[in-house]
Amino acid sequence: MALSGEFSPEREVERISQFLKDFIEKNGFKGATIGISGGIDSAVVAAILSRVLPKDRIRALVLPERDSHPDSVKDAKMVCEKYGLECQVRPITPILKKLGIYKLQPPAAFVPYTVKAKYAMAKWQEHGQDAVYERDIAMEGSEDFLKGIAYYRAKHRVRMCVLYMEAEMRGYTVVGTTNKTEWMTGFYVKWGDDATDVEPLLHLYKTQVFELGKFLQVPERILKKPPSPDLVPGVTDEFALGMKYEEIDRILMKLEKGQSLDDEDSEKVERVKRLVELAEKRNMRMVSLLQS
Repeated sequence: MALSGEFSPEREVERISQFLKDFIEKNGFKGATIGISGGIDSAVVAAILSRVLPKDRIRALVLPERDSHPDSVKDAKMVCEKYGLECQVRPITPILKKLGIYKLQPPAAFVPYTVKAKYAMAKWQEHGQDAVYERDIAMEGSEDFLKGIAYYRAKHRVRMCVLYMEAEMRGYTVVGTTNKTEWMTGFYVKWGDDATDVEPLLHLYKTQVFELGKFLQVPERILKKPPSPDLVPGVTDEFALGMKYEEIDRILMKLEKGQSLDDEDSEKVERVKRLVELAEKRNMRMVSLLQS
């Protein structure tokens, strides 16, 4: 779904490619490190990086853990193979165990993924499905709820530690994959997936990232799979946000441009406004982004 008739995936890819090239050269980085999740955002960034740098100067890491979807590693490897990147799989489960992260939730080491997903969904609904994410951003809720927040956020933060270690040993930059929709609604982990050197997608809505994915010929499986943070079994982005990305992006763009929202569902408009308000309270530090 195109949000603007003026949006050109081809021009945008060229623009981001030049932005990354200039950033890397200006700061003297020898290459780039990126975490490949098997999702659309990291696939798009990987595809663009492969146009900017020689393949042997791109460090592509896959960092699964105990609760990752069984297909995540396979999809991440597919992305790396598509763009000719060497893929290193580095499970972070041992690190999370050492930190005692898994002790925050009931034992599930040998529990099938489908069972863990049902449990996670039940817990989510128990806390009130429509309000869970808002309480997540606001850091409100019971002790049990806050333990759940700490449980999944730690995973992203450990991943960033691994990415920076690998990058700094080589003089590489860490390239992020957060998009504008995630940033504006707070759908990211502070000091986790936002802790990077450069964010080439931060000016693009999620639906625009999908357009770039189509242009860059990201594997069809990646384009069709429901976007997910892959932190809580069974929970997808749109389930957590309570809306489809097309709806969220349309409302966000109208808010940004000061356009009328009379033709939008009033409850969804208020929900998006509330998420933006909560997100703004913690989006207090500057990050690198490609100006629109």
